Amino acid sequence: MNRRTFVAGTAVVALGAFAVGAMFYQPVSDNLSPPLPSDANSAPLVRPHAPMLGPDDAPVTIVEFFDPACEACRAFYPVVKEIMSTYPDKVRLILRYAAFHPTSEEAVRILEAARLQGKFEPVLERLMETQPRWAPHGRPADSAWTVLDGTGLDIPKAKSDAKMPDIVGTMNMDAMDVSAVGVNKTPTFFVNGKPLTEFGAQQLNDLVKAEVEKN
Repeated sequence: MNRRTFVAGTAVVALGAFAVGAMFYQPVSDNLSPPLPSDANSAPLVRPHAPMLGPDDAPVTIVEFFDPACEACRAFYPVVKEIMSTYPDKVRLILRYAAFHPTSEEAVRILEAARLQGKFEPVLERLMETQPRWAPHGRPADSAWTVLDGTGLDIPKAKSDAKMPDIVGTMNMDAMDVSAVGVNKTPTFFVNGKPLTEFGAQQLNDLVKAEVEKN
């Protein structure tokens, strides 16, 4: 979607990193996400319903406003996983949905339905791997439901669960927070409440490293 110049330069690297990066995430927590540190930005970056990966007591929190249909989000997917593997006890990731693309809503519903079955990570991995099929940006697209075989997801149940009011509520709340925070591009990152003001993989690494060393 946004930052196509960056994506053109990183897409090849990202594609090669998907398989290696699959091992980096820790399971999505079923617990409520703890708040950001007391000195973090007071904007609504974290909500109890938001998916969290990594240890819940990590001193460094990356909040990513994420659109599953966004090409730049796909390119950054292995970058974030590598950061988490570098600091496995120090960093957690909280995902907030920013469904800017026409196919994003369906993908978000799939992710939330998969989360109910404990299949968030394999389904997220599959959606990122197959994004060009179901989010081809201007070309005819398959439904994202067609790429989920082999993830362990009970697809009929997930299709039913995807219509649940709680999932609709999650999407509505995230849309409100996207507006409140002023997010208009994805991915948008905050590290311990600090915005990533200069976009780039190295810049994100540097900001996380600085917060890890501080904490």
